[in-house]
Amino acid sequence: MTQIALHCIGMSLTTPTLYTPRLQLRPFTESDTDLIFALLSNPRVLRYWDAPPWRERSRADRFIVRCRQMAEEGSGVRLVIAKRIDGAFIGWFSLLNWNPDYRSAMLGYCLDEPAWGHGYATEAADVLLQWAFNTLDLNRVESEADTRNAASDRVLTKLGFLREGTRRENCIVDGDVSDSWVYGLLRREWTPLSNLTQRRPPSQ
Repeated sequence: MTQIALHCIGMSLTTPTLYTPRLQLRPFTESDTDLIFALLSNPRVLRYWDAPPWRERSRADRFIVRCRQMAEEGSGVRLVIAKRIDGAFIGWFSLLNWNPDYRSAMLGYCLDEPAWGHGYATEAADVLLQWAFNTLDLNRVESEADTRNAASDRVLTKLGFLREGTRRENCIVDGDVSDSWVYGLLRREWTPLSNLTQRRPPSQ
């Protein structure tokens, strides 16, 4: 994921808890450390990532700390994706590089293998985009994906993102050179897939 200059240092950003019929999106806690290390040390999960799999568990500790720092400095949020039925961890979503001047941010995500193919990424992204456009009043959300990652291309296209261009050979991971597609979604072009945004669990 490409980093861009931030213009919001000093502005805190409250990390939300959001719900869909099947999922809960919540802030990270220290109890998620082992789960995030297992996810990001899996070579299959990181096949199209912009960095190699983790080898040191300390990376997970720093990841959790960084989640809290991003919210405090106002640069973005990362949210755990968990199943509502049993709380099982299935991955995470992020909204990074939040820029209130430009009203823009960058969407990213990573899901564990057992969660692939169930529509969880689309469902989680839909509720996060509703929060981004309605609560943060964003005008534009960007994303990137490896050009070989057909699954991410399908998710982003279903959400309404337009493929705007190609960043040629912008990643080299362990000697593997790859291109990335750049996607953009404007508020005026966005249509939510469902009305899912909620701040507390729906009644059972």
